[in-house]
Amino acid sequence: MTMGLRCVAIPVCGRSKFDTAFPRMSGRAVGAAVAGAAVVTLLSVAIALCEPPLLADSELSWRQSYLFLQRTFSLHTAHLRKDMENFFQLVKNIVPALTEKKHKGQDGRIGIVGGCQEYTGAPYFAAMSALKAGADLSYVFCAREAAPVIKSYSPELIVHPVLDSPNAVQEVKKWLPRLHALVVGPGLGRDDLLLKNVKGILEASKARDIPIVIDAVSSPVDSSDDHASVLRLSQALGNVTVVQKGEHDLISDGQQVVRCSQEGSSRRCGGQGDLLSGSLGLMAHWALLAGLEKTNGTSPLLVAAWGACSLTRQCNHQAFQKYGRSTTTTDMIAEIGAAFSKLFET
Repeated sequence: MTMGLRCVAIPVCGRSKFDTAFPRMSGRAVGAAVAGAAVVTLLSVAIALCEPPLLADSELSWRQSYLFLQRTFSLHTAHLRKDMENFFQLVKNIVPALTEKKHKGQDGRIGIVGGCQEYTGAPYFAAMSALKAGADLSYVFCAREAAPVIKSYSPELIVHPVLDSPNAVQEVKKWLPRLHALVVGPGLGRDDLLLKNVKGILEASKARDIPIVIDAVSSPVDSSDDHASVLRLSQALGNVTVVQKGEHDLISDGQQVVRCSQEGSSRRCGGQGDLLSGSLGLMAHWALLAGLEKTNGTSPLLVAAWGACSLTRQCNHQAFQKYGRSTTTTDMIAEIGAAFSKLFET
């Protein structure tokens, strides 16, 4: 059985193919991982205690087992709640303050690479999500036929119809010095020319150490053990930060796996992943700019990914409260401001 992978966030560095340039887990983080494993072990023991042969012994044995199981689940829930509180604070730490001394572009210039004749909504959703989350400027590098459509969606986007041109790589390279992060994949399609050009753009971005979010829709992941699968995938890719969407979002940097369980809804309309990738591009820039000091030694990209997952799920929750089954990604994007304020500014 497989589960689709949604996003891979890569801090591009010059030292190796996929080099995160972050240290290994601190002793505190290792302890947390061990504690989490211990909770799982306790749960297994508690469940074993509640098997039918034990229940037949006596009412006292059942009552003791039930209380032990209840207490174990309470401890596990408290542990998860504490982890969420810690990550909320870390995300708050990386959000830049709004001051009158700043200039346009300082809080984020995000590039979106994607958009073809068939898919024009995805790059728009990603670019607008970055803007609504707090970026100052969003650029879209798309195929020529997609450009007029994307421009018609919003006057707030800077749209470059270059992705299917013979000199696409050179055209995009001219803009790379201005960009703080690049989101690659929304609405890209499978055209050979586009994929070839994107490969060149990735290499050029890597040379400039620009953080990249790769939107990898439906990459197969073994779901028989989600935590281990996400960890192994990150390690196999050189410890890039991997985000797997699902009932609970799983995030790994190859050293640890964290889970985002912010309340969302059961609505699964198309485009939610584009909201995630766009906001993740912005938060990756913020987190890397803030550095390890603001993230208390936790990988900045883990913090960014957790923040983007939480924001996406909160937008989904708020929109669903208003529109129910008819909720769309456009409704979710309209909730970004309120959701961001609720999660990270209160």
